[in-house]
Amino acid sequence: MKLKGLSGYFTYIVFTALLVLYAVFAPTFRNDMLKRPLFEKLGYTPHGKFYKIILGEFRWFVGEYLSFKSIIYYGDKVDFIRKRQFRKIEYYNLYRTIETSILLNPYNEDAYYFAQATFSWDVGHVKATNRLLKYVMKYRTWDFKVPFFLGFNYAYFLKDYKKAAYYYKIASEISGSSLFTNLAARYFYEGGQTALAINYLKTMIKITRKKSIKKVYEIRLKALEGIYEIERAVKAFRQKFHRNPKDIKVLLKYGFLKKIPKDPYGGIYYIDKDGRVKTTSNFVFKKQKEKKWH
Repeated sequence: MKLKGLSGYFTYIVFTALLVLYAVFAPTFRNDMLKRPLFEKLGYTPHGKFYKIILGEFRWFVGEYLSFKSIIYYGDKVDFIRKRQFRKIEYYNLYRTIETSILLNPYNEDAYYFAQATFSWDVGHVKATNRLLKYVMKYRTWDFKVPFFLGFNYAYFLKDYKKAAYYYKIASEISGSSLFTNLAARYFYEGGQTALAINYLKTMIKITRKKSIKKVYEIRLKALEGIYEIERAVKAFRQKFHRNPKDIKVLLKYGFLKKIPKDPYGGIYYIDKDGRVKTTSNFVFKKQKEKKWH
C-alpha cells in the first residue's frame, strides 16, 4: 500500500516537472519554428512502435493527428510541386510521419489513401507503400480498397501479375463484386497496362473524398489518357503499314493523331525502338534518389 502511494507520488512529480519544462521551452520552440521556412516544419517523427509503448490508448488520436498533419503539409506544397521545386518537400520525413500514423492507427482511412496517392506515384517507393497497405489490411478486413490498391501496385508498377491477381481476388471477395476480377482479366487479355491504370484512376476519383488527393489522381489520369491516345494511334498505324512509326510526328503526318497530347508532369511523349509509347517524365514529377525506406 505504501509502495503504491510512493509510486503515485513519483508519477505526480514527473508529470509536474514535464509541465514546467513545457511551459519554459514551448514559447522558444514555437518562435524558432515560425522563423524556419515552411518546408522544414514537418520535422522528424519517432517510429510508431516507440509511440505505441509511450502513448497506450492515446495512440489512436495521435495517429489521426499525424495523418491530418501530413495531408495539410503536402497540400501546402502544391505550388512547389507545380514549379518542380521538389527539394522543398520533406518526402522522407513525410513518409516516416505517415508510417507512424498508420502504425498507431491502422483504421484511419485517410492515412493509407494518402500513402498510396503520394508514395506509389510521386516518389516511386511502391514497395514501401505496399508494406503499409499490408499492415492496414490486417486490421481493415472489411475494406476492399486496400487489396485493390495492392493489386494495382503489383500489376502496374512491379509487374508481378501473380500477386496482383491474388489481391484482386481478395478485393472481389470482400466487395462481393466481380469488378476487380474483370479489371485483372481486362489487364491480362484486353486493355493492357495503360487501360488498367486509367480504369484504376477513374475508380479512385469516384471514391476519393479529399480534394487534394483527388487532384493528384486527376493529373495522373490526364497523363495516362495522353499516352493511351498515342498508343491507339500507333496500333492503327501498325495495322495499316505493318511496321512501327518512327516517331510521333509520323502519326501527325498520316492523320492518326490530330495533335500531340501534353504531359501534365512536364515530360515529352515519345515512341521507343520497340514501338511502345513512353514519356520522359515517367509519370512522376521527379525521380527521387533511391533510398531504402524500411
